[in-house]
Amino acid sequence: MSNRPFLTARWESLVLLNYECPQELLTPLLPTGTSLDPLDGVPLVSLVGFMFRDTRVHGIGLPFHRTFEEVNLRFYVRRRAEDGEVRRAVVFIRELVPRWIIAAVARRVYNEPYRAVRMEHAILLDPAIGGSAEYSWWHRGNRFTMWAAAAGAAADSAPASEAEFITEHYWGYTRQHDGSTLEYRVDHPRWLVWNVSDAGFSGPSESLYGAGFAEILRGKPRSAFLAVGSEVAVYPGRKLDGI
Repeated sequence: MSNRPFLTARWESLVLLNYECPQELLTPLLPTGTSLDPLDGVPLVSLVGFMFRDTRVHGIGLPFHRTFEEVNLRFYVRRRAEDGEVRRAVVFIRELVPRWIIAAVARRVYNEPYRAVRMEHAILLDPAIGGSAEYSWWHRGNRFTMWAAAAGAAADSAPASEAEFITEHYWGYTRQHDGSTLEYRVDHPRWLVWNVSDAGFSGPSESLYGAGFAEILRGKPRSAFLAVGSEVAVYPGRKLDGI
């Protein structure tokens, strides 16, 4: 695996809404060689909105493509690597960005399920005092919004907490067109987070996520967090041997 990142950026002002999800909805989406990674025996999906800033591909920043929103729907998996390490990871169900070229590159390089849509944000967030973050996007004439608000200073997530489980994943897996699995690494320091009670999502999501996930997203999140974010580095993927 390459020691030079494919992409570097800052991920900032993350809103993370987390929902319990039936196993049978996620099992067909598992990349070969991975298994579900439930929290306390319960599979979760997360709707995550955040800002990409200072985005660079192989160290080069493209004009008008360095700062933008992303919203993704993801779930959690694990894989035992060849050296015995258990790699806890995410798999994306849908990723939304406002720039078609970013979506096209991500689909081509990683076969990730990106789609370009109109997006906007409203953020007033300070690590010392809290605040709010909201992300909105449009699909087929419908508006979707996710938001969260918190007060006080952000803090490190407690060991073995739900906040740590949601925010501290450093691997990604994605199914390729030929049925193989691509593995890639994501590096970032631990994030400062807020536990929030004022958070939610609205929008007719069946057209974006399908009936099963739309039903889940109509419910109340089991947990919600805001995270300050940090610099990140995403490394080139590799196909898993023998898978």
